[in-house]
Amino acid sequence: MGSFDFITFFFLIAAVVIFLQLRSVLGRRTGSERPPFDPYSPRDIAQGPEAKDGGKVVQLPRRDRSEEDESRYAAIDSYAKPGTPLNGQLRAMNEADPEFEPGEFLNGAKMAYEMIVMAFADGDRKTLKGLLSREVYEGFEAAIAEREAKGEVVKSTFVGIEKADIVHAEQKGSEANVTVRIISQLISATYDKQGKLIDGDADSVAEVNDLWTFARDVRSRDPNWKLIATESEN
Repeated sequence: MGSFDFITFFFLIAAVVIFLQLRSVLGRRTGSERPPFDPYSPRDIAQGPEAKDGGKVVQLPRRDRSEEDESRYAAIDSYAKPGTPLNGQLRAMNEADPEFEPGEFLNGAKMAYEMIVMAFADGDRKTLKGLLSREVYEGFEAAIAEREAKGEVVKSTFVGIEKADIVHAEQKGSEANVTVRIISQLISATYDKQGKLIDGDADSVAEVNDLWTFARDVRSRDPNWKLIATESEN
């Protein structure tokens, strides 16, 4: 029985010591402590976690909207000087079609130009139909049909494009229109049904200056542009 009282007394002393140590570490409640942060409390929602943390929360800097705009228009500004009418036209084009970029558009326009010129010379209606608007195709097709009816043959060699520049861009409803001035070099000669040269020169390179306007519906998933107007500057 004595050993039992000694063990009981020992654990009682240990419990008192532990209690005193915890009290010194945790402190006493005085009634003036802040309540714990409650994310659903209107007061704590208004203050937010930053207020509860004494303003020590570090917030990441937000990117200024003007910086985003400058980044978005960087390719356009490098192509057309900011403040010029063309720059404004291209920016408006990009707003309607965020995928529009002058350099990429010109690369496609130059490829289309060569394909159209050669398809017209060869009488390739299938290729032309996929690259031209209905009105322009009808004009090209009529010229090819007339040439074939006369028995005339065109022989052409596309040398290359010397220069291509966007000169105008506008939005007409959902249709984007871009006009390009293209300076190309071409060898072209037209022969009658007897094989006699009637137009052009088979031995010399001619410079051709064209204004071509391409268009596409920005609402369409089809990314391809079609030729809707042609004008020669020669």
